[in-house]
Amino acid sequence: MRLTRRDLATGPGALLALGALGAPAVLGQAKPRVVVVGGGPGGATAAKYIARDSQGAIAVTLVEENETYQTCFHSNLYIGGFKSYDAIVHRYDKLASAYGIDLIRSRATQVDRERKEVVLADGQRLPYDRLVLSPGIDLKYDSIPGWSKEAEEIMPHGWKPGRQTQLIKQKLDAVPDDGTIVMICPPNPYRCPPGPYERVSMFAHVLKTTGRTKARIVILDPKESFSKQGVFMPDWEKRYGAMIEWLGPKVHDGIKSVDPKTGTVVTGFETYENCAFVNVIPAQMAGAIARDAELAPAGGYCAIDPATMKSTTDANIFVLGDACNAGDMPKSAFSANNQAKVAAMVVRTELVRGPSFPARYFNTCWSLVDTDDAIKVGGRYEPKDGRIVAVESFISQPGESDEVRKQTQAENIAWYDAICADMFT
Repeated sequence: MRLTRRDLATGPGALLALGALGAPAVLGQAKPRVVVVGGGPGGATAAKYIARDSQGAIAVTLVEENETYQTCFHSNLYIGGFKSYDAIVHRYDKLASAYGIDLIRSRATQVDRERKEVVLADGQRLPYDRLVLSPGIDLKYDSIPGWSKEAEEIMPHGWKPGRQTQLIKQKLDAVPDDGTIVMICPPNPYRCPPGPYERVSMFAHVLKTTGRTKARIVILDPKESFSKQGVFMPDWEKRYGAMIEWLGPKVHDGIKSVDPKTGTVVTGFETYENCAFVNVIPAQMAGAIARDAELAPAGGYCAIDPATMKSTTDANIFVLGDACNAGDMPKSAFSANNQAKVAAMVVRTELVRGPSFPARYFNTCWSLVDTDDAIKVGGRYEPKDGRIVAVESFISQPGESDEVRKQTQAENIAWYDAICADMFT
């Protein structure tokens, strides 16, 4: 399956949001108001498609506290030296000006569902007719004994953008030739299922290409298996020999504690002391604003109607991307972008009329293992029996030719360019 920029613009996911089939009919005198919280693949895409396809008939406000957006997707390529940091950082200016979106750089702290208002950090209240929440994830700092918010500076997670991404690269660059890297992986469900294992690949690539071949990477995983395992592991052996060691829960017997001061990780089976670098990726949950609005259970994710992306708790609120429970769909940028187009179509139809189509969802996750060696997994999804279910799937196979892997990486790069253009221009 090869993806191009045109696929994002004209494929089935985009078709759901098309307003060009006829000018929207405004249902009332005043413009309906839509507030979008979060400027990632879900929120930025939803804001664009609602504003664009309503042809100005809906007043769209995008609330995002950061001036720029660093993509978590392809951040591993930055860690691996395949991209500069600037290449994964994007601005909102073109998005806002091109579609008449009111961009508010502030933190949304609360949703007043009764009054249908979003409360900002400065106390300002934004009324809405429909609300789109795409707040991403929060980390469960207490899910790893001995780890904490304060400890993330020493044992970084790198699972949120910005300083943490750069800190991961700094830690990797400082690993000595005989050093040990320990990665503690998260339990399901979590943001980007193949992400930790692509990151391990990038760790190994950097160590190998800089001559630090005596270093080792130990993966402590709470899961019995992981995304694309049957493809990752043969590639690791082929590319990096014995440098990478994956240990499932039956082998390591659980993470008993970590000590950031000494770089120690204690499992039920072994103690790793004086680690050169410990990458802790903890358990995750929906962003605080969604949990505080009682759209998600404590420590969990938001339930949604699979045909509309509406919260099952509040029909005026849509929840997209990593913060929602999307059934079989993984928590990926591709998924969030796709879900946003479904939500935008529903919002437009409800507020100003216009064409409507049955929800269909798609996803592909690419992972770079080494130079010009990428693998992928993905599928097609539909609403069924109250959840989003996979109806078709595909995955790279072990032993594919170098040319196939090179082409897969070319798709990966083309997709990144396409989705960023789709989000920000």
